[in-house]
Amino acid sequence: MTTPRIVPVAEPLVEPLASRMAKLIPKGTPAPQLFLSVARNESLFSFMVDSGLIGPTGLLDRRTLPKTIRETVILRTCVATRNDYEFNLHVQTISSRMGLTEAQIEDIKHDSMNPHLWSAHQMAVTLVVDALVRTLAVPDEVFTNAHQHFSEAELIDITQLVGLYTGVAMMVGLIRPRFDRYRDGPVARVTP
Repeated sequence: MTTPRIVPVAEPLVEPLASRMAKLIPKGTPAPQLFLSVARNESLFSFMVDSGLIGPTGLLDRRTLPKTIRETVILRTCVATRNDYEFNLHVQTISSRMGLTEAQIEDIKHDSMNPHLWSAHQMAVTLVVDALVRTLAVPDEVFTNAHQHFSEAELIDITQLVGLYTGVAMMVGLIRPRFDRYRDGPVARVTP
C-alpha cells in the first residue's frame, strides 16, 4: 500500500477526537493510520468509540470470548480476507498479549494449520471463519464440530466478529492506509 486514498487526520489531534482516541491508544503511542482515516468521518468515529463498538483491543470486545479465541478469529479473518494491514496492526500490537505465540501467528497464515500448535477450540473456530468468509455459510459438519466447543451465544459472537473484521478489510480496501510500525522488523503479512 502506498499513498492513502483518504488522508489520515493530522496529529496532534484536537478535541473531541483527542479524548476519544485516548480511550483506545496508550498515551505516547501513535494512533493507527486506519483509525485516523476513519476519523475523517468524525461523527462515525465518535459513535464507534462512545458506543463501545471499538475499544483498546479492537471491535466488539465484550469480554465474552476467551482472548486467545477472539484473537484467533481476528487473525484468521485477516488471512481469509487478505487484509495485510489489520493483520500487521494486531501482530505488532496485541496478538502476543492476547496469548498467541509467534509460531501460531506464522501458522495461522496457512490453509492447513498445524494441529499441534492449536487447541481443539482454536482449530474449530478457524474452520468457522474460513467457511463464513469464503462462502457466507457454515457446512453442517463445521457447525457440529464448532458447537462441541462453543455455545450458541458464543457462535453468534464469533460470527458477528468475523463480519465486523470483514468490514474492516473492506475499509482498508477503500482507504489503503499506510502500514503502522510499532516495532522493528518487517511488516507482518498474511501471505507466508
